[in-house]
Amino acid sequence: MAEKRDYYEVLGLQKGASEDDIKGAYRKAALKWHPDRWVNGSDAEKKKAEEMFKEASEAYSVLSDPQKRARYDQFGFAGVDGQPGPDFSGGFGSLDDLLNNLFGGFGGFGGFGGFGGFGGFGGQRQQGQRVLRGRDIRTRVRLTLEEIATGCDKEVVLERNRPCPDCDGRGAKNASDVKTCPTCNGSGQVQHIANSLFGRTVSYATCPQCGGEGKVVSNPCGTCKGSGLLRKKETVRFHIPAGVENGMQLTLQGEGHSAPRGGVNGDLLVVIEELAHPQFKRDGANLFYTRVVSVTDAILGSEISIPCIGGAQKLKIEAGTQSGTVVRLRGKGLPDSYGRNGDLYVKILVWIPRKLRGSDKEAVERLSSSESIKPDPSREDRALFEKESQYF
Repeated sequence: MAEKRDYYEVLGLQKGASEDDIKGAYRKAALKWHPDRWVNGSDAEKKKAEEMFKEASEAYSVLSDPQKRARYDQFGFAGVDGQPGPDFSGGFGSLDDLLNNLFGGFGGFGGFGGFGGFGGFGGQRQQGQRVLRGRDIRTRVRLTLEEIATGCDKEVVLERNRPCPDCDGRGAKNASDVKTCPTCNGSGQVQHIANSLFGRTVSYATCPQCGGEGKVVSNPCGTCKGSGLLRKKETVRFHIPAGVENGMQLTLQGEGHSAPRGGVNGDLLVVIEELAHPQFKRDGANLFYTRVVSVTDAILGSEISIPCIGGAQKLKIEAGTQSGTVVRLRGKGLPDSYGRNGDLYVKILVWIPRKLRGSDKEAVERLSSSESIKPDPSREDRALFEKESQYF
């Protein structure tokens, strides 16, 4: 199965895109990939269109829902897995109906018949305007299971680009010294047109004069050398919610590098690294713990103390407990990303001593002649053992 693409990438958007940008990007994708548009295409083209349309619809279903989008921005795919997505079991429906239901009256275009007259949906910039974006920063934080169970506050020290204080990030002492690039007219790109036997080819490249910024500085600031940025060490504090997992990535918007000329800050990407616990193993929100008890405790029954996240708990060992029995403590695991607690599974192992003292050995030898000591597990006991052993 192909790896999922980032939902923002699918719709050609940046994080922080507005609701209208998301609608416009999805409309553009729907107009291009809806199966209605490819009824006369080849089988390969039809299959690709269906896949692309499903992908765009799934992305829109998440990004258009404020709650799902917030979870996706914070946890990635792990935050929205298991949530209902678009249902195509009954087909894809009419493109006209889809667009009219979702976007009727949006932007004053009226009907959608014929698919004509649409272009430049969402995110189009005006001539002479270019908004730069700072680079993202990726860092890692290590968490114990106890911190994951309750959520915690963390801080990291970063070196990141920040606007130069002497020129306010302009790159020049005076605002009049920053001018629109004459080569690209502020677009940051230059167009190349080539004629060939197959017709005219148009390509775009980064402007060589402004480096894609759309602005040029005639009198650079002496402090930042015209870049508008200086490296600065700063402390960033943030909260990590309960229930995160190893490898999850939290996105702190705007906490990355600053962009030159007053652009948009990049993001801080915090990757979770879960520290191994000396007693518990973890699988999602569930925890697993193995406890060894004596033969007598298993035969006669006893009460033992079980470590749990947040405090120990008493557990009653029933008389005749078999080695390998698994006891489930509901709600004693970790919270998941939806706030629901998992369970703690306790596996009981019976300790068989390797050496016995003389009197102990005699006592065991006397027991060995008893019919109740000889192994003869019932069918129910075997079925229970086989069922519970799947947890370890």
